[in-house]
Amino acid sequence: MSARLLRRARLLKPAEFKAAFAQGRRLHESGLTLVVVANELGHPRLGMAVPKKAVALAVERNRIKRQIRESFRIRQTELPAADFVVLVKPGKRALSTPLLRPSLERMWTRASAPSARLSSPSREAAPSS
Repeated sequence: MSARLLRRARLLKPAEFKAAFAQGRRLHESGLTLVVVANELGHPRLGMAVPKKAVALAVERNRIKRQIRESFRIRQTELPAADFVVLVKPGKRALSTPLLRPSLERMWTRASAPSARLSSPSREAAPSS
């Protein structure tokens, strides 16, 4: 496994984010929201939204994004083929490392659970005869 998150494993275009927000299922955790929508690429992809309104200092926003990327990179082989967008919610305080890591782990576990139904980005697959 590579030590970095590859370009193909990231959401890059605004249209990809819009599709995820429009069609995705939301999972909430303390200070975070995970938007999940199935993709047809055969591998998971990550997008992040860490607004200045939620985390004022750039150094803190970048720390949170690094931790989200690292957590996703480690767990990506266990995740289904889906687009994942992690949103950081505005709150009273920035997410500290001891709070962020367990929250991310719980979100990845919930997203990869067999009971989690992922909505498809396009039409449903036709039943086989």
